Amino acid sequence: KKAGLKKEFIVLILSVVLLVAVFVFIQWGLNKKIEDTLAQNAQKKQEIAKYKSLTTEVEKKKQEQKMLQNRLDVINSLRKDKAKAAMVLDQLSIDKPEKLQLESLKKDGAKLAIEGMALDDETIANFMTNLRKSKLFKNVDLIVSEQVEQNKMKVKKFVLSCEIIQT
Repeated sequence: KKAGLKKEFIVLILSVVLLVAVFVFIQWGLNKKIEDTLAQNAQKKQEIAKYKSLTTEVEKKKQEQKMLQNRLDVINSLRKDKAKAAMVLDQLSIDKPEKLQLESLKKDGAKLAIEGMALDDETIANFMTNLRKSKLFKNVDLIVSEQVEQNKMKVKKFVLSCEIIQT
């Protein structure tokens, strides 16, 4: 009876040791999985931080590109306006009668105000007709025409308004 009891006790101890070993093995496996998951999380957090910095950098580059494009647009607009101004002055010199003197030109967007002096109303009318016939001006209107004396000579001071045709 003692031998059987001793055998049962040894089997019980071996079972407990085996059970503890299984639990230790399972715990070790779980700890390993936890460590792997924590390492993966840390790696993913590093990747997220890296991508956030890249995203920020990309946004900065997009802003820089937009700013540079705006500058290019302004430069191209200025070049176009410069060429347009030369065309306007050229056309005015072509359309201007000999008995007419231009005093000032004021441009506001597409509107152009022309001030000058002429010997008579007919010269102003001819100038307006020439401007209307030109392919560069539209809505040519006489704003003011008044007789003034300059160098003891009576002349007509005038102000015209017109629009520059956008091409």
